[in-house]
Amino acid sequence: MWPDRRLLDLIGIELPIIQAPMAGANGSAMVIAASEAGGLGSLPCAMLDTAQAQEEIGIIRRRTTKPFNVNFFCHTPPKPDPDRDAAWKARLAAYYTELGLDASASAPAVVRAPFDEAMCEIVEEHKPEVVSFHFGLPEQGLLGHVKASGCLVLSSATTVEEAQWLEDHGCDAIIAQGYEAGGHRGMFLTDDIATQPGTFALVPQVVDAVHVPVIAAGGIADGRGIAAAFALGAAGVQIGTAYLFTPESLITDLHRAALRAARDSQSVLTNVFSGRPARGLVNRVMRELGPMSDLAPAFPTAGNALALLKAKAEAAGATDFSSLWSGQAASLGREIDSGGLTQQLAADAEQRLRALALTG
Repeated sequence: MWPDRRLLDLIGIELPIIQAPMAGANGSAMVIAASEAGGLGSLPCAMLDTAQAQEEIGIIRRRTTKPFNVNFFCHTPPKPDPDRDAAWKARLAAYYTELGLDASASAPAVVRAPFDEAMCEIVEEHKPEVVSFHFGLPEQGLLGHVKASGCLVLSSATTVEEAQWLEDHGCDAIIAQGYEAGGHRGMFLTDDIATQPGTFALVPQVVDAVHVPVIAAGGIADGRGIAAAFALGAAGVQIGTAYLFTPESLITDLHRAALRAARDSQSVLTNVFSGRPARGLVNRVMRELGPMSDLAPAFPTAGNALALLKAKAEAAGATDFSSLWSGQAASLGREIDSGGLTQQLAADAEQRLRALALTG
């Protein structure tokens, strides 16, 4: 019943559903469950060191023979800017005083590392069927090694211009990430979030602009969204927030509780947690500092000064300083395991597409 089978045939999967890679929120267990169910499980590696990445990929290879995706960031690390860091810390000083913390203290840095030669060697060793990137693509030398290893390459586009750039630079399929999507925006040719299109405006325009399969992402959490994406020309969907409700998700109980109570108007784009725009559920620090702040240090360093505040607040049961990543369709989430979710999403979408075919 799938109107476009190009993604299925390209990757060798049964269901056109990609479990989104969510750094810090999912590991090998979710990947295995989604892939075993017939979709494409995705392992986020941006917050893993090489030893952790080796271990997680090894677990996946031992527990499933199905295709899976390994995901990396490919941003340019910022140059040190002690003045900006100091200004950000000064803006947070009142919170440190309120929580009885030492404003001069520091927590371990939040690691979000770009794809490099060490990670490329892991890809060359394990040869995952798919390697996906966020924030564009790595430099051509590294990308060439990935493709020479036989891996398919995907990346996120938030505009038609980005999609065309990705196709021109070797992507085998493109993830059209709409404004509704949770987590970090994949934008890399622009930094203007005010002009970002929504998923169902972006997808058909990207489909018309490129020749490779297009994967719709953002605000899709049930069969209705999947069927609509296919009606607009997508060959697959990437879903993240719905998988945060599953037992394989690594998010905190506080984050789970916030997702269960979420409504469509309660997520917003913010840069206060990392320095780049990312969509999450509104909390105190987002309301009081932004949600977009000119003081926030460059990605990925903004979160370093928030780490102690987050830990202290969460210990008291509060999420005032926590990054509660979520897309706009969190209220459609369901309590089910990742494998069951993958299959239910596909069955629901197939039923709706079949009905459309009969009435069309």
